[in-house]
Amino acid sequence: MTYSVAPVARIGVIDDHEQIIRGLRATLDEQADLKMVVGTGTVGELLDECAKGTDVDLVLLDLRLDDGSSPLANINALTEAGIPTLVYTSADEVYLVRQAASAGVLGVVRKNARESELLEAIRGALAGDVAPGIDWAAAIESDRTFVSLSPQLRRVLELYAAGESGDRVARELGIARETVTDYVNRIRVRYKEAGRPAPTKTDLYKRAIEDGLLPIPRQSR
Repeated sequence: MTYSVAPVARIGVIDDHEQIIRGLRATLDEQADLKMVVGTGTVGELLDECAKGTDVDLVLLDLRLDDGSSPLANINALTEAGIPTLVYTSADEVYLVRQAASAGVLGVVRKNARESELLEAIRGALAGDVAPGIDWAAAIESDRTFVSLSPQLRRVLELYAAGESGDRVARELGIARETVTDYVNRIRVRYKEAGRPAPTKTDLYKRAIEDGLLPIPRQSR
């Protein structure tokens, strides 16, 4: 399939592995119509470069970064900045791909994909086409377990699961303590109905991480 894109598309890469960035730079800079203009380890760093004048037409984003940020928060930040996103990941955790799919990325490409597949996905994304792939389909299929919460319930979960007491959550949101208890109970019911029970506060913390509401804990490498 052939896509018509701008003469030279400017690509950004967000990955905390320097060798991945170097490899992508070598691959992209060999293409007449693609050029890697920035590579960073976090979304914040890339947005800082954009603020300094680096224009980006598309970002390749790894889903698990060393700063513990969630895919949902990262994709939302890029979307708010008007930067389309293509996920480039090992895809070994379906719930992370599910977050990305739900956030509106233009596709998911495995890091072990053939170079031709990666370039096809990049050119398709630049043309506005979605490149779902097998991992995307698997994530959507599993989406029946995803728990959709209203903004207020989501905020309660973020605070409560992060360790705040019910009283503190009530003060932070300006609601009654009894309302916080009611909201937490509703959240637990939603997760139970989805087949992902969360009877304890620790369980709620895990669910909040899985659904991108809290940062992923950093792991030593």
